[in-house]
Amino acid sequence: MTIKRLFDCVDHQLQHFPKKDMLAAKENGQWVTYSSQQVADTVNQLSAGLLKLGVSGNDMTPEGSDKIAIISNNRPEWVFTDLAVQQLGAILVPVYPTTNPLELEFILNDAAVKYMFVSNEELLQKIKSLLPHVPSIKGVYTFDRLEGAAHWTEVTALADAAALQEVTTIKQSIPVSHLATIIYTSGTTGTPKGVMLSHKNIYCNVQFSKESFPFNDAPDTHVLSFLPLNHIFEKTCTYIYLYSGIGIYYAESLETIGDNLREIKPNGFTTVPRLLEKVYERIMVKGNELTGIKRKLFFWAVDLAEKYDNRISGGLWYNMQLALANKLIFTKWREALGGNVSFIVTGGAACQVKLLRIFNAARVPVYEGYGPTENSPVISVNRQEKGGMKFGTVGPVLNGIQVKLEEDGEICVSGPCVMEGYYKRPDLTAETVINGWLHTGDIGVFQDDKFLKITDRKKELFKTSGGKYVAPQPIENKLKESPFVEQVMVVGAERKFVGALIVPSFPTLLEWMREKGINYTSNEDVIHHPKVLELYRELVESFNEFFNHVEQIKKFELLPREWTIETGEMTPKMSLKRKVVMEKFKDAIERIYA
Repeated sequence: MTIKRLFDCVDHQLQHFPKKDMLAAKENGQWVTYSSQQVADTVNQLSAGLLKLGVSGNDMTPEGSDKIAIISNNRPEWVFTDLAVQQLGAILVPVYPTTNPLELEFILNDAAVKYMFVSNEELLQKIKSLLPHVPSIKGVYTFDRLEGAAHWTEVTALADAAALQEVTTIKQSIPVSHLATIIYTSGTTGTPKGVMLSHKNIYCNVQFSKESFPFNDAPDTHVLSFLPLNHIFEKTCTYIYLYSGIGIYYAESLETIGDNLREIKPNGFTTVPRLLEKVYERIMVKGNELTGIKRKLFFWAVDLAEKYDNRISGGLWYNMQLALANKLIFTKWREALGGNVSFIVTGGAACQVKLLRIFNAARVPVYEGYGPTENSPVISVNRQEKGGMKFGTVGPVLNGIQVKLEEDGEICVSGPCVMEGYYKRPDLTAETVINGWLHTGDIGVFQDDKFLKITDRKKELFKTSGGKYVAPQPIENKLKESPFVEQVMVVGAERKFVGALIVPSFPTLLEWMREKGINYTSNEDVIHHPKVLELYRELVESFNEFFNHVEQIKKFELLPREWTIETGEMTPKMSLKRKVVMEKFKDAIERIYA
């Protein structure tokens, strides 16, 4: 394999499959597309403008190269900026729009960011409030046109013939070993760590993913992008698409995903389990609104789908019924996703097996994968080929990547995708990458000598006061199969038994209360109602049967509101911040053990 730089994707596309819609987004209510040539011209002009502002790779070291930060929703300008910065040997530092001000100030100072690109008024004000505390920043540019703010096109306007020629020369000199980005991961605990990823790291992951999944070179296909681009999962997938000639359309927001899917009818998209859960919940709410024969047919189809196994035939009678369910019921599900979806890849957290069964039975192919930012990121993914997928696992390891399991089950990975290290933190790097092996902190097993299954996070395993180890994730994932459970966190470290904090699925619960004629005034009122508590006691007891005695939930507390990114309990990739939840709801936890 000839290893390329990430920005070489533009020339690659122009040479092999120039597109009319390399990138696309809605502007003033209309889809606007950017061709491969338009992208190439814009990126070169932005590089030349940045060069005129004094941006460079300097000595091509992580410390010496200039850092450019971006804090924005997904849009073509995000990719323009990413490519333009790379072409100069500078390093992009992407930041989640939801990052809190303290973390944001730390990141900008730690990276000594020189210039910033922000998308809108709200984020501009967020950055302006921090500018007095970040002396390295020389200027801030916006993607939206805002009064009194410098627009990003002011940078492209600086480009002249001499600067454009110099950009061409600089591009040729950038080695594949140079850093493309520093991605700060807050994870679920601690100070943000800057993961240094080179062109080689990410490009190899792109090519290994293309070979293993595969993403065919398909100039007539396109995808919808809505996972944050500053997360390595969506960033790497972006380069898979760009190197495969797949057009990228950016959703307007998380709220408009449904409308955007129906408008552009994509061939696929990437997601996280939390969003799939939301899609499923909305479908079930609509199903519950049906009456008579339509309602019976809907739940008959869902019951069939829950029994689906892609590896074992259900037999002639089952297959005939499922084919009928697909014709009568699931065809509407596929239409709601645009009607053309041939792949959905989910990662970032464990996906409920129940959802994988139902969506795949409904001919909405969902493939679960796995990998940390430190591996650029993909380690394994379920595959489209026959025999390449097993529900409840994260699939076979990518071709080109080596995985071993330590004695305690920790997943370790080596290969060209492993990060260059943590920025300015050789101590943390030495703890995490040992003799070339990245220690992921995830615990796993291999099933059928082929499929990797994540059983828990090493740091999330806890001991009860009786000295017994408990893995919370399998218990939580099982409970979330109930339509009455929105979110759950298992607790019990150094306690005498296992407990749980449960956020009910309020649409489902309120519908149940209406059917039972139970009056309520608020969520707080609901979670204390004796009949509701009895319902959840029975529910928890029914799920306890799946676990051994020490893992069974003895007591629980219901909570009145969903955990979100905005309220601080979820990471931007929608993983649970356990320490935050433990601190915020310590009174509820104490009631469990009172």
